[in-house]
Amino acid sequence: MAAVRGQTQRRKTATHESFLRHGDFLFLKAALILCAGVISAYVFQHARPRPSGGTPLGYVLGIVAAAMIVWLALLGVRKRAVSDGHYSLKAWVSAHVYLGLSLIVVATLHTGFHFGWNVHTLAYGLMLLVIASGAVGVWAYVTLPSVLSNNRGETTRKQMLAQIHALDEQIHEAAQPLQRHDADIVRQSLEQTDIGGGFWKRLLGAYGDCANAQALERLGVALRASSGKEAEALVKVEGLMARKAEALALARRQMHITALLEAWLFVHIPATFALLAALTAHIVSVFLYW
Repeated sequence: MAAVRGQTQRRKTATHESFLRHGDFLFLKAALILCAGVISAYVFQHARPRPSGGTPLGYVLGIVAAAMIVWLALLGVRKRAVSDGHYSLKAWVSAHVYLGLSLIVVATLHTGFHFGWNVHTLAYGLMLLVIASGAVGVWAYVTLPSVLSNNRGETTRKQMLAQIHALDEQIHEAAQPLQRHDADIVRQSLEQTDIGGGFWKRLLGAYGDCANAQALERLGVALRASSGKEAEALVKVEGLMARKAEALALARRQMHITALLEAWLFVHIPATFALLAALTAHIVSVFLYW
């Protein structure tokens, strides 16, 4: 029984542990040891000129770097499998981050700092792009979920949308006494308001053309020119549309943050495939022409 409780406690601790801290920074330590070993081998090798891709150490570092790139690219495959313990997805992601960063040292020393306008430097440049975009992804997944949580509070996305639809129903009901020209303004908010929009619109938060905001402005003008029961109905509708504007802003901020989480993948994934292609060309050209 005690063993079962101990195992349950370890699982709870692992669940709440960040992938960056996994195993008490196990893979950070492994990455630092790898970098130290590679740098030592490069510095103390008695090769003249200094080691490059064409030296024995260069070939070893090249093989290590290529193997690491292929392994790192397999994260997407690994995500489809479920396992626990040392081979959990959290452990894999932690290794992906820290060993991916150590790849900068391994690959750079493999080149021997020899660069040019060729497929070899292209592969190196794409590798740096993949690592940089991956670093942005790590930042996004570490910081943005808490921003998402703070933005929505206790409200889920489904509840946000339900609130907007409920306000639309209330606006529709409150607009029944309005004359035709004022009712057309309300119809603009009800029928033309785009809650989210396409990816770029969500990413940039570009809602300057919001139909509800435009309808609110027109409603303000109509309210100043109205009186009596028409004015009373307009005041009620205006209050509801103002609440709708607040609900829309909250939902759109949520969608904007989600779009930021998705955006880095549009660089990271294509760049990874381009890197694999350039790496293949690099290896083939080395064995064919060197």
